[in-house]
Amino acid sequence: MKDAKFAVAVNCMDGRVQVPVINFLKEKYGVDYVDMITEPGPDKILAENRSSSAADSIRKRVEISITKHFSKLIAVVAHYDCAGNPVDREIHIKHLHAAVETVKSWGFDADVIGLWVDDKWQVHEVIGIR
Repeated sequence: MKDAKFAVAVNCMDGRVQVPVINFLKEKYGVDYVDMITEPGPDKILAENRSSSAADSIRKRVEISITKHFSKLIAVVAHYDCAGNPVDREIHIKHLHAAVETVKSWGFDADVIGLWVDDKWQVHEVIGIR
């Protein structure tokens, strides 16, 4: 386990998006495990970039993944038909861009990407590693 590669995903609590995101990160980035941090509508929570119990909790859990599992990749996820952030794809993508910037501002030694999960539960990387 010491040599295992981890990523961390800040994902919606919606069970439909967990497996597609894990599979995408394993296949595209070659990680062995994905630490999953779930909240309803996390793209909106992080896009608002204000101190709140939910945002603070997300940050603390990301920090655990970075410091204890040495994750080098943080994925922020938004998805179709989200009950926690019931807006259209265009707004989700705007939220993802802002959320990725919020996570980058935390200063962790990790790349940050934004993922969109569509109505067929396919994962699309909309904000990649620069």
